Amino acid sequence: MPAACRVPPALQACLTTGVLAGLSLLVVLVAIDVEAFRLAGAFSAAALLTSVIGRWRETAGIAVASVVVALLSGAWHDYTGTAEWWLRVGVCTLIAVLAVVGSYVRDQREDRLKRMTVIAETAQRAVLRSTPSAVGSVGVASRYVSASAEALVGGDLYEVAETPHGVRVIVGDVRGKGLPAVQTASAVLGAFRTAAFTEPDLCRLARMIDVVVEQEPDDEEFVTAVVAEFQGDSVRLVNCGHHAPLLVSDGAVEALDDGDVTVPLGLGSDPTASVHAWPRGARMLFFTDGLVEHRDRAGRFFDLDAYAPSLGQGDLEQALDRLVARLLGHSRRALCDDLALVLAENRA
Repeated sequence: MPAACRVPPALQACLTTGVLAGLSLLVVLVAIDVEAFRLAGAFSAAALLTSVIGRWRETAGIAVASVVVALLSGAWHDYTGTAEWWLRVGVCTLIAVLAVVGSYVRDQREDRLKRMTVIAETAQRAVLRSTPSAVGSVGVASRYVSASAEALVGGDLYEVAETPHGVRVIVGDVRGKGLPAVQTASAVLGAFRTAAFTEPDLCRLARMIDVVVEQEPDDEEFVTAVVAEFQGDSVRLVNCGHHAPLLVSDGAVEALDDGDVTVPLGLGSDPTASVHAWPRGARMLFFTDGLVEHRDRAGRFFDLDAYAPSLGQGDLEQALDRLVARLLGHSRRALCDDLALVLAENRA
């Protein structure tokens, strides 16, 4: 573009979508006014349009331009100073002022909403922290998909920690919904983050979390969960009423469920631990209800068993991305329940 045709940066900043829309409508109204009708009172429509799209300062600029054009319109129709002219200019001015006021109020509300959203997101991310790509000798990838578009977290939870007793993982699902479920999930994660480093016995660790859940205000609240401890080529599992994790190794898939599932946390859980082989290069998928209870429009559940072997392909992040995409494509609609996924890999 020739230098003479370039728009100065300051002018580019001023020509926002709202300003361009308002100016375009104002030009069209002026053309109609000159050729056919007296539309001085309607010029404020440009300010109304800008108030919907742009900020209040942009609306104020278009409002001033609308009133100025309304004043000048009396010249080409030769009725300046008449009662009709004053009436039309007055209507235009009134509507333009109302457009600016409405735009200002809307901008203030949007700014407050943005601040509240940032605060809420910060608080939610403090509850459910992101996981590193590797913890000790265990590679890790995680995903959380909330069933609510307005929330980042819900009643599902996960955490990974490298402790003196091995790499420990918890994945769980709170029975309730909404804010009480988030509070319970936060309490469970807080108890895990504290006790995982000091309690050497995995079963006692689960019982400590059980006591914390029992102290929650809602007496009917409970949490299904799996707590895992990776050490070398073995993994110790404690299952408190949760779905068994899947072990993917050399193309074979095994659900690590040996029948020692106890009642959920918060209901007096007294679990026993089971020990399983954890071959090098093997992967283990921990998941919540949102994965296996998601139905398509015909009522069919997502077939995890058929898809699970592909979890061994690609890196961990790619494997989880494909799984989430396949799940969402299963019914082509949003999830009805929150979903938490943790995929671990033995990199010893």
